[in-house]
Amino acid sequence: AVLALDNGLARTPPMGWLHWERFLCATDCATDPHRCVSERLFVEMADVMAAEGWRDAGYEFVCIDDCWMAPTRDERGRLQADPKRFPSGIRKLADYVHSKGLKLGIYSDVGNKTCAGFPGSYNHYDLDAQTFASWGVDLLKFDGCNSGTLELLAEGYRHMSLALNKTGRSIVYSCEWPFYLRPLQQPNYTEIKQYCNHWRNFFDVYDSWSSIKSILDWTALHQDSIVKIAGPGGWNDPDMASIFVFLSQLVIGNFGLSWDQAVTQMAMWAIMAAPLFMSNDLRHISPEAKWLLQNKEVIAINQDPLGKQGYQITKDKNFELWERPLSGQAYAVAVLNQQEIGGPQNFTFSLTFLGNGLACNPACSIQQVLPASRDWGVYSWVSSLSLEVNPTGTVLLKV
Repeated sequence: AVLALDNGLARTPPMGWLHWERFLCATDCATDPHRCVSERLFVEMADVMAAEGWRDAGYEFVCIDDCWMAPTRDERGRLQADPKRFPSGIRKLADYVHSKGLKLGIYSDVGNKTCAGFPGSYNHYDLDAQTFASWGVDLLKFDGCNSGTLELLAEGYRHMSLALNKTGRSIVYSCEWPFYLRPLQQPNYTEIKQYCNHWRNFFDVYDSWSSIKSILDWTALHQDSIVKIAGPGGWNDPDMASIFVFLSQLVIGNFGLSWDQAVTQMAMWAIMAAPLFMSNDLRHISPEAKWLLQNKEVIAINQDPLGKQGYQITKDKNFELWERPLSGQAYAVAVLNQQEIGGPQNFTFSLTFLGNGLACNPACSIQQVLPASRDWGVYSWVSSLSLEVNPTGTVLLKV
């Protein structure tokens, strides 16, 4: 059987937009038509993504999360969209999204109910995979609520992977498998990568600094087990809701992060080779947030074809130094200031730290990408670099 590892998809971390963190399970279209989970929301996001540079920056998926379904399956046992909120049906929505040069993602659950209580895929894996393929879906986020035992959880994730590939349609498979395993046992990432294109390790990303910080701390703590498994075809997802929540969603462009913290999220998601799924309202986004999310140099680091995930190389008081090997013998380097009080602080480090001493041997040029573009010039192997970093901020470099 062709497994996710061999399905030719997600050669770089997927990028797109996801409704969850920003719009949650809003289903009351009568009182709040602009914010409810409906056909209209996804049509409007697709329009904005095509018209305002998001698609051209690389954000190609428009993803529906939980709460899109009718409360019951149809008379033939198939999932169906809520008829009031999705009157045209998912196939028509997929056609519309495709007409904009974008791809459609959808959500289901390995258990008998989704996390919000809608019909899950348990005992219907093959039928649901065929249904999604017939609608023209391009990505499935498969949650892990209400799955019963760990054996049923694992069996469900394996079964759906094979079912998706049997449809003959290219569907990126996003799993929450390790997240639901972790409280009880250590995930087998080698197996998970055989079945999934990306997988979530940690709690929902929230629109807050404490959430971003906890994801970074968790990633550093577990980097020995998760960094080596990431690569073309399979990626660690800090959280599926991400940049601005971490599918990993990116929560940039919302309410809870300062500018420096938004820069940190963008920089660190690029270092971690994380899927970039924005969860924000693209119809109303500040020029600054748009500049950050569409920054070509940061996205190029995130999408680097070598496909290696970055890692923390040293921690010194409140400062963390991270690096990510890139193609062409380059490195992305991030200096993160975890301090949450006071003003900007200086951090000085020897360039021999980078790339096991090889990144600047015998010399290297250093470009700053965030928080603003700057050319630092050429340095020798034995040099040090001194950077000023704002509290909860990050300086992202390309060496």
